Amino acid sequence: MVPASEHSVGLPLLEREPEIAAAAHAVDGLFGATPSGGLLVYRGAAGLGKTALLSEVRRMAAGRCTVWSARGGETVTSVPFLVVRQLLQPALTERQPDEVRELLGDGYDIVGPALGVAPPGERHADPQGVRDGLETLFRKLAQALPPLVLIVDDAHWSDLESLAWLASFARRTGGPPILVVVAYRIEDAIGECAHLLRALGESARLLVTLKALTSEATAKLARASLGEHADEPFCREVWEVTGGNAFETVELLAKARDQALDPVGKSADALSALGAATRGTGLIARLEELGTTTTRFAWAAAILGTDISPELVVSLAGMGPAEAADCAERLRLARILVGTDPLEFVHPLIATAVYRAIPPATRTAFHGRAAWLVTRSGRGAALAARHLLEVHPDNDAELVEQLREAAAEHLAVGAPDAARRCLERALKEPPLPRVRAEVLYELGCATLLSSPATTVGHLRAAIDTQLLDDALRVDAVFRLSQALTHNDQTREAAQVVAAEAARTAPGPAQMRLRAAHFLWEGVQDAEDDGRERSRRLTGTAAGLSGRDNTERVLLMLRAFDATARGESAEEIVQIGERALVDGALAPGTGWTGTAWGFEPPALLALSFAFADQLDRAENLFDEGMRAFEISGWSGGHLAFAHTLVGYAHRRRGRLADAEAYLRESLRLADRVGDRLPMHWNGICMLVDTLLARGHVEEAREAAERYALAPPYASSIAIPDARSVRGRLLLALGRTEEAIAELEGTGRALTARGRHNGVMAPWACDLARALADVNPVRAAELAAYARDRAERFGTHTAIGVALCTSAALTEGPAAVELLAEAVTHLEASPCTYELAVARVEYGIAARSAPDLGRGRVLAETCGADGLAERARLALEGTRTAGDGAGHRQD
Repeated sequence: MVPASEHSVGLPLLEREPEIAAAAHAVDGLFGATPSGGLLVYRGAAGLGKTALLSEVRRMAAGRCTVWSARGGETVTSVPFLVVRQLLQPALTERQPDEVRELLGDGYDIVGPALGVAPPGERHADPQGVRDGLETLFRKLAQALPPLVLIVDDAHWSDLESLAWLASFARRTGGPPILVVVAYRIEDAIGECAHLLRALGESARLLVTLKALTSEATAKLARASLGEHADEPFCREVWEVTGGNAFETVELLAKARDQALDPVGKSADALSALGAATRGTGLIARLEELGTTTTRFAWAAAILGTDISPELVVSLAGMGPAEAADCAERLRLARILVGTDPLEFVHPLIATAVYRAIPPATRTAFHGRAAWLVTRSGRGAALAARHLLEVHPDNDAELVEQLREAAAEHLAVGAPDAARRCLERALKEPPLPRVRAEVLYELGCATLLSSPATTVGHLRAAIDTQLLDDALRVDAVFRLSQALTHNDQTREAAQVVAAEAARTAPGPAQMRLRAAHFLWEGVQDAEDDGRERSRRLTGTAAGLSGRDNTERVLLMLRAFDATARGESAEEIVQIGERALVDGALAPGTGWTGTAWGFEPPALLALSFAFADQLDRAENLFDEGMRAFEISGWSGGHLAFAHTLVGYAHRRRGRLADAEAYLRESLRLADRVGDRLPMHWNGICMLVDTLLARGHVEEAREAAERYALAPPYASSIAIPDARSVRGRLLLALGRTEEAIAELEGTGRALTARGRHNGVMAPWACDLARALADVNPVRAAELAAYARDRAERFGTHTAIGVALCTSAALTEGPAAVELLAEAVTHLEASPCTYELAVARVEYGIAARSAPDLGRGRVLAETCGADGLAERARLALEGTRTAGDGAGHRQD
């Protein structure tokens, strides 16, 4: 339902010519040779003509475009995705359920619940996944329809979920052109709403702050409404009374016309009284003049907000259909309501005035009855919750359960903020002590994906009550440890589960906590006694066969720890196989499992990757990507999946593909927040990949943008962050800084017993950096790297270590070492490392054929710097050969 225009039919829209011209240009742009959409934002104080401008946009697009409209409302801001549902109503209501399912496709289970066309699932929906699904849906619809124009009025009263989607959608690139037009009041945009509206403004092709009408424009409106004989004193008084407010001006002139007021100076005194009746207490007095029954009907309508159902108004106002119809008609004649089914207030200012005029006790009672009516009508707890939130606390156990049910529905549709509001209100009721502990736990679960710091507080409070049952307490502790890790507090995460394991009786619960303790200790960037932890983990996992999920997770952790320590890759693979069931992740240990999180399967897959079992690693990485996409988890989880897939490409030597995935992983992570743990893996892998490509300046820019520098994250990064930074410093020629960074890296890692030179390539890079300034130390490092590579036993590790030894050697010995390195790397899945070895062998042996093969490999990998080095060396070899030939002549 579109509310009435702020201007009466036939009245001109004055002093808005630039805004109208810009809108006309934007609409025309949808039909240009290169069609383009965009975002127009009109903002200003209440009553300055925003709705009238939107009506003009709607008019100029009618017949040419598909125009969908929505409007926020003061009393419905807590209803998730309400504005989005309004926008999509034409597309959804005209289709049968099976057609809607076909339209949504793979996004049915992700987006459908948010739109109310599919039942909520059992999992918490990822808000970013829902937003991405909605964007896909709008793109699909825009491809099948005439150019699409989306109009959102009163965006300051939009629900935050719709507004977050709109802010994200406005930044989209590519796809069919869509024009989005938004209007909002500056003074009513507060908190997160204001932040999202500012983000919208930053994306807009036009951002206009409307101003009040001048006295000249007011005079033109007066004469257009009342006749050209309206004199100057009268017109001046209209402007003085309304202050140039467009809505109040039109309303005042309408009342003057209704009362046949002579538009001359002597009527000026009457204008003040008429003006007072258009707003605030004057408006309420005018409403009360219509009678108690009509006032009660208006109150009921104000409680319900927008898209007002006459059926619900009748029930809420407690009157019969005939009486209600009479009230509605009186309110329409009084220019307070408009429409029939649904009803709307003529202007949001009127709706606000009516709502705020309801006596507080009556308003609360109205909301309580409205909640009951909404629930009885089958609309669900989530829609009833907006009324429950307004009811005064009164130790009502049933209300607490209704709010918990609403929170669960909100979480299932990807609206954690709405769920948080319900649960926080439930705490105020207050609930019984045991129920309070459960509500605190649910609050922690509600904010886990969106605010780890908030989650920590709620879960600690829930645990501290000592009232959770044993199973729920263990789950709360594990989730608390996850939140601490995601909040860059990995040490505290390990301490929390260790303390809980100590107070838990032997059994499955304690084993789960012990496994979690090993997990968070193992992924810490620094720990007090890593060797002792590894010894304990080795002993715990030694006799495990993988008979249940706790054992399987412990085996995954043991495989990764052995990988970091540089133990036998063959044995690591055997341990990893015991963690699988028929070669696959067991149910409950998968990427989207809630009992363990995504970390254990990720660590297992990385263990396979470092053991040169890239086929198995890639299968697991791809499975993680699919699992997150199917579940609609397109925030931090999908960012991490892109990081892992990108790293698989890096290991394969597909450097351009790796760079693309890693840049996408960082883009996805940026949508979640700044400088999060997920950023560290992405940036370390990206810088390493760019250096392999020979794109040193791009690597420097990326490292600076994401602050790849101390202080480092509290959890490890793959590859090791300090090693990557040291490699970057060497590439930039900052050798002394690089040596200091790599020396510190070596001390920290060896103290923990971590010797994997592929995961943390500090020793090889440091040996090359010290070759000229400290050859003895360089030789020691090269020998160390080679010894550890042979203990690990992969062709990749041995080949890379041999290349380092060769760099410190001259003559035939160097050629022999490089030939051995090439042999190992030919058996490795890592093509880039083979390309490096081939080029270095070609240079050392002065072999044009080997340089040529190395150059082709480097070009295939996308290693531009290495390919150029091979080309120059090849030219030098040919020149030397030509010179020798001339001397022989």
